Amino acid sequence: MNNLRLLAGLLIAATLSGGVCADAQSSRMVSLEDLFVSAEANSLQLRPSFAAELEAEREIAVARADLLPDINASLSLSYIGDGFITNRNYSGFSRAEIPHLGTGLGINVSQPVYTGGALSAAIDLAQLKSSSSRFATELRRDNIRFSIAGFYLDLYKYHNLKRVVESNVASARKVLSEMNARFEQGTALHNDITRYELLLSELELRLVKLENTITILNDNIVTISGLPEGSVVIPDSTLLSRALPESSESVWQERALTNSPSLSLARSGIDISRKAEDLARSDYKPKVALQAAWTMDGPILVEVPPINKNLSYWYVGVGVSYNLSSLFKTDKSVAKRRAATILAQQEYEAAAENVRLAIRADYIRYLEAYEELKTQQKSVELALRNYNTTATRYAADMALITDMLDAADSRLDAEQRLVNARINIIYYYYKLLFTSGQI
Repeated sequence: MNNLRLLAGLLIAATLSGGVCADAQSSRMVSLEDLFVSAEANSLQLRPSFAAELEAEREIAVARADLLPDINASLSLSYIGDGFITNRNYSGFSRAEIPHLGTGLGINVSQPVYTGGALSAAIDLAQLKSSSSRFATELRRDNIRFSIAGFYLDLYKYHNLKRVVESNVASARKVLSEMNARFEQGTALHNDITRYELLLSELELRLVKLENTITILNDNIVTISGLPEGSVVIPDSTLLSRALPESSESVWQERALTNSPSLSLARSGIDISRKAEDLARSDYKPKVALQAAWTMDGPILVEVPPINKNLSYWYVGVGVSYNLSSLFKTDKSVAKRRAATILAQQEYEAAAENVRLAIRADYIRYLEAYEELKTQQKSVELALRNYNTTATRYAADMALITDMLDAADSRLDAEQRLVNARINIIYYYYKLLFTSGQI
């Protein structure tokens, strides 16, 4: 699955890079899902997690290698000096000639047969750590995806706000043009023109700030997603028109318990601690191994005078070892591991509670966003109606310039809040996906 995502991400990046080569500021509509795939394949923030996964997989191979026999070979060359012989009272010194060239050759093989469960526990522990590493990668990936989703939705929101402000700028310029015509006819005051020019300059400044914000958000998305430098992301225009599922809160809670990477990581912590307990308890038990060895040494120094020949011998047998200090040391190690297991269980319970509360809060906000959308749609309708009425009255000299300014501000504010309300629905939906581990 990771290979497929990697290939898809590389294809997306290659497609975008083709556009960038043609134009350093090439714009292209990119869906949120495409950004997720690209980030998984190209994001620098995910590479340490993938490297940690690879390291954990190698640890499994290392643990399994301990099941294989230990084979040691030795070869030695030495110079042996002459010896001397004395009486028991150290008198009667005489020189004893010894062959000076010493050689040694040996091979020793030891195959573990029974280790009290230490080897199997070590393999299981390495496998659990590998799983934990994958859960950690999923958690980091989900955090990156949610960050991208936040930037993407903000980018969508500010593009819409930019269009709203541009519309208001166009309307303000039109009104200002009409005011200038009326001023020339003597039916409008210069002060009114000045105040509306001030409104227009504020709208134009707001437009500049929106463009700067869009640039910053685009840079964040391009960097985190691993897209080619210079890419300009245009949000999918169909984003807000998608039908979102309306699952109940209990369904989201069940999905979170099953899919949340943070809970999976906490559960793996419990499993790792329990397996570490088993590994510690293995010290209570003896270790049994099959042994075989062959050696050839020369000269033979145990004879007097020494024999300038090689002595070769071999043996096979069973070796049993037991660490007597484990009788008074291992219980402390086991107690420590048991305390770590209790801590891991409590951390899981705390994580589960946090996820449950987060799902509850996100679900309430999700439903609230729908209600807010209905309210803001009505507010925009009323604000637009008020603006049109005020503009008509102002054209007929039945309203003041302050009324026009207030109506324009109310329309702009209502339209901006409507954009935010629509984005909030998508945001809290992705927040639910993130918290439940489904993003």
